[in-house]
Amino acid sequence: MRVLHLVQGYAPAIGGTEFLVQNISEKLVEYYGDEVRVLTTNGYNCEVFNTFGQKTMAPGEEEINGVSVKRLKVFNKTAPFFNLAQKALYRPRLPFNHWARTLYSGPILPGIIPEIIKADADVVSASSFPLMHMHYAGAIKRLKKIPLVLIGGLHPEDKWGFKRKNIYKAIRNADAYIAYSTYEKEYLIEKGIEPKKIHVIGVGIDSDLYENADGSDLKKKYGLNGNPVVTFLGQQGGHKGIETLVESMAPVWDKIPDASLIIAGARTNYSSTIDDIISKLDKDRQKKVILITGFDEREKADILAASDLLASPSGYESFGITYIEAWAAKKPVIGCRSGAVPTVIDENMNGLLVDYKDKQELTGAILELIQDKRYSSRLAESGYKKFQQNYTWEIVAERFRDVYKQVAKRADGKTR
Repeated sequence: MRVLHLVQGYAPAIGGTEFLVQNISEKLVEYYGDEVRVLTTNGYNCEVFNTFGQKTMAPGEEEINGVSVKRLKVFNKTAPFFNLAQKALYRPRLPFNHWARTLYSGPILPGIIPEIIKADADVVSASSFPLMHMHYAGAIKRLKKIPLVLIGGLHPEDKWGFKRKNIYKAIRNADAYIAYSTYEKEYLIEKGIEPKKIHVIGVGIDSDLYENADGSDLKKKYGLNGNPVVTFLGQQGGHKGIETLVESMAPVWDKIPDASLIIAGARTNYSSTIDDIISKLDKDRQKKVILITGFDEREKADILAASDLLASPSGYESFGITYIEAWAAKKPVIGCRSGAVPTVIDENMNGLLVDYKDKQELTGAILELIQDKRYSSRLAESGYKKFQQNYTWEIVAERFRDVYKQVAKRADGKTR
């Protein structure tokens, strides 16, 4: 099968969607011998789509682990104009405000037109909204008559990002939609999307990587031996709840002075805010906050191996891959009763849930997992079993490919 993936970034770009598409692409090549081509941007993150001065990669084509990857140069010179336009149109909810927001979000890719013209595949798959490349994928379907699968990534709580008519029109026009959670599926059904079009598939994790991880070197490096370690894992985005987590650690430190907090993930424009919050702690507590950036998957697994629990109190997630990674490492997790997270974490069965920005509740959950080792271990073991049954790459890649095969089969016999 010939598959064309469109995605906002590809390794070494970092992010949940980037990680998913990279692994699905590589597993289709490795497990099934499929021919996979990826069209992506030359950005390391989405900030380059509308912010000047961001670091980028060289555009061009290369092969990575059997996958053909073409990076297209982002054009962001019009971002200031589209920013003014979307502000003027969005606040009074004027017509075309959804397209103004989409054009500002980007990526605008002048080089995509020749790629659309020459596109040739059995199926096109694109992820994720609310970005502009999802609509480029729709153009490939219309012009080249190639069946289209759109992959999840909806955060309904983010009204600016996802309350856009053009998103749901694009989904209705696609041949299939892969949702990360039942929460996302139910939301789309309310939006009028046909239930039979929506396939719920989570993300995959390399089980061997996490089961064989060793956090001893990291503990030694940061002087963590014998001390409880609370870890946040993910990009330092404004909605991730990192500020709440740092502030929630104060009562934890009052009771457990030797506890440490690891914040591991790529820096963003919001990182300066996090730095400022940490700088306001007293000197001794500042030393207990460990910032780790620029690590690979092996190091990520070791970070979790060195941790006692994962606390990711995000305001919204389309899935929450870090919870699965923590389960794969047999660690208990804390998430929020928000977005898709409650459909991933079964409260009090394989993790704890707290209200978003509720510092007192988050403190209580952290203390409970640190102090009650038996309860913590039970949650971790239950999470590990859920991971094994649903989220290995063998399982996830097969489910993705089954959807691709279905839409390609339905297209057989039609004019292409």
